[in-house]
Amino acid sequence: MGDLHNITAWVLIVSNALAGVWCLAAYQWRQLAGMPMWGLVIVAQATTFVQAAVGALWANQADIEIDDMHMLYGFSTLVAVAILYSYRGSPFIKDKTTLLYGFGSLFIMGLGLRNLVL
Repeated sequence: MGDLHNITAWVLIVSNALAGVWCLAAYQWRQLAGMPMWGLVIVAQATTFVQAAVGALWANQADIEIDDMHMLYGFSTLVAVAILYSYRGSPFIKDKTTLLYGFGSLFIMGLGLRNLVL
């Protein structure tokens, strides 16, 4: 289960990095935006929930004591996804959704990297 947690951590990091770069590129060049980009964003951000679930299951099975900072960064990724989702329909973000998700996905990637280092 620990190996699965590490694998899903890398999936979270890489997928959010790709989604972030793609969204930022799509903000600059609108023709890059589309269903494949949003599909990657959905998958990348869904990995945060998979990662949290696998980590919680592993910690419960193995009776592992989790570092407080590890949990803080882990839960912060979930909160970041919720914040991005809540802002997507906001009137002042209307034409900047790709920019929001670009920087947001890169932020989630950074949280994942920081958590991996801890």
